[in-house]
Amino acid sequence: MKRLIALAAAALAAAPLLAAEPVEGRWVNAEKTAVIQIGACGASTCGRIAQFLVPPPQGDDQRDVHNSDQTKRGRKLLGMAILTGFADKGDEWGGTIYDPKSGKTYRSIIRRKGAHQLEVKGCIGPFCKTQVWTRAR
Repeated sequence: MKRLIALAAAALAAAPLLAAEPVEGRWVNAEKTAVIQIGACGASTCGRIAQFLVPPPQGDDQRDVHNSDQTKRGRKLLGMAILTGFADKGDEWGGTIYDPKSGKTYRSIIRRKGAHQLEVKGCIGPFCKTQVWTRAR
């Protein structure tokens, strides 16, 4: 009986190790054009464009002009969620990523790579493109 209790205690202690590392915070995208603020959005995690590091043509008033949904082309990029519906999947986070340059949404996987890097993948089927984002200062 003592052995069973010890095994149960060990399993409970190891449970947090199965969770993905937190991804919350401010991250500079791979192109170094924007800062993305990742945090809670209701029951899931999302990432919003918090700041432009390289001003787009219309500056902070830049609209989502490339969106395939014409009804969304008037929304502002600043403050818009580009990472949506992310949930902890064990050693990574899964959700969707929106690319405002192409107006397309992709399946996405993100995971921490140390304290200052975030690996961001956008996928179509089995094919993924990976970027590394760095923690903003």
